Amino acid sequence: MKAYVFPGQGAQFVGMGQDLYNTSQEAKDYFDKANQILGFNITDIMFAGTDDELKQTKVTQPAVFLHSVISAFVLGTEFKPDMVAGHSLGEFSALVASKALSFEDGLKLVSARAFAMQKACELNPSTMAAVLGLDDHKVEEVCSQISGVVVPANYNCPGQLVISGSFEAVAEACEKLKEAGAKRALQLQVGGGFHSPCMQPAKEELEQAIRNTQFATPVCPIYQNVNAKPYKDTETIKNNLIAQLTSPVRWTQTVQNMSADGAVEFVELGPGTVLQGLIKKILV
Repeated sequence: MKAYVFPGQGAQFVGMGQDLYNTSQEAKDYFDKANQILGFNITDIMFAGTDDELKQTKVTQPAVFLHSVISAFVLGTEFKPDMVAGHSLGEFSALVASKALSFEDGLKLVSARAFAMQKACELNPSTMAAVLGLDDHKVEEVCSQISGVVVPANYNCPGQLVISGSFEAVAEACEKLKEAGAKRALQLQVGGGFHSPCMQPAKEELEQAIRNTQFATPVCPIYQNVNAKPYKDTETIKNNLIAQLTSPVRWTQTVQNMSADGAVEFVELGPGTVLQGLIKKILV
């Protein structure tokens, strides 16, 4: 069985999507339509902008989403997923690729998500840190003992977990995690504490947008971040998508479950190959 996976924020690079734009009329039409929907020429920043321009949340999230879904669209009838999943933002790409969401609605939600997250970051400054070389349970245990807001946010692969929360609590957790034997506990250059309670204002804002959007039954199960389980029921998909912003991304468990359910081939659609690297470490 074939699983298609879609990356999240952080996979972007300048020049992304230009080959698609130049070689496929269908892709060009979708990119041009995206410029109209967003109200600015995101393609200019994607193809020839600076790293800093591309790093703006309002640009990064739609850019990664566009590269991912348009890569799926240009495959045409070759795109026959038995299951799909996406890492954080990538879950929206997976929903559009599997026909649970239209291209237009998916892009509008991603844009709304980016602005809501940006606002939450400004309202409540927060951060994330990568923890390497420690068992997941140990990281959970250490986080639970810190008095401030700090939680596991991304279960990327065994021995690689990202924590998220307030600056003080994350800094304290990093010290304690090093003492507990982590090879590294390093603060990341990110806009805020994604997938933590710090994103509650963004969750509330996005919930309204998701509730007001039409979802259809996807062509195959989508394994969702919040609990790594497969779904086709639109109401459940919506609820999980709303919960996603303040819940951890259970990528390790997602890949393990897809493999257990019969996935033998994983195809990553979108910029870079970050997920392919994680999948190799998960399915050792």
